[in-house]
Amino acid sequence: MTDRLAETYREFAHSSPLYAELGAGFAEDAELLGWLEGLPPAKRQPNLVFAAYRLVAGTPSGWPEFQTVLNDRRDEVEAVMLERRTQTNEAARCALMLPLLAALPQPLALLEVGASAGLCLLPDRYGFDYDAGRHTVGEGTPVLRCRTEGDPPLPDALPQVAWRAGLDLDPIDVFDEERIRWLELLVWPGQEHRVDTLRAAVKVARRDPPRIVRGDLTTGDLDELAMEAPDDATLVVFHTAVLFYVPPPGRAGFRERVRRLNATWLACEGPDVLGFEHDRVDVMALTRDGERVAYADGHGGYLSWG
Repeated sequence: MTDRLAETYREFAHSSPLYAELGAGFAEDAELLGWLEGLPPAKRQPNLVFAAYRLVAGTPSGWPEFQTVLNDRRDEVEAVMLERRTQTNEAARCALMLPLLAALPQPLALLEVGASAGLCLLPDRYGFDYDAGRHTVGEGTPVLRCRTEGDPPLPDALPQVAWRAGLDLDPIDVFDEERIRWLELLVWPGQEHRVDTLRAAVKVARRDPPRIVRGDLTTGDLDELAMEAPDDATLVVFHTAVLFYVPPPGRAGFRERVRRLNATWLACEGPDVLGFEHDRVDVMALTRDGERVAYADGHGGYLSWG
């Protein structure tokens, strides 16, 4: 178990130099790894540890400071970890879903599981810029920028959304400044543009907040919420970077529930989580009804079609 946990930290966040340094240091610290193994499995994720540390002590300059302060204030950091969840809400992931959403019969009924604050439920309110201005759609802000490969079916118009709702174990109120600050801390240092996007998307959401219901995607909570969708809209159940946190039996049960709902299922998850083998690092699989259509960057900046 220790070796697997060490490898998780060693491979974490290579696009963030600071987090890459912290992950490498953590992977070599047997005492800290032992501490993590004493916590529930869902509380061992690198981003949760690092965000909790930043909430307690600010952003460290590097591994020596992090190690010293964490050893001194571990109880405080652990208390935050046990109280909070990894709930990254990356609005830019809408750029990955947009080609699939726009190709479906309109209007849509959007049901996001693991919705967090619901920022990915608003694809019809943002602007999109693919390939540095080569293809744009929508006039809203923030403008979500995405680089593409292959030949994705980029739409000329935004999808029509007739109904939208989210399901989450711990919904985030977009007017709760403390909870929004937590979302900001879950963004990796060195990627401040993602914080800017988050703040702009929160402003959009506050004008007309999407409804987020407390519930579990592996239970009848999903069925109950889906029943509220209008019959004359295409029901779309979707999620991004959520099933990683669901044990494998729960993933299988969720897929069966979506099948019974006769919904279109869109997912952007780690390939292994969705049952696909791959030889690429830090990539996600974008799927429609279980079939992979593309690989993607987990933060929405890159889409490789086909």
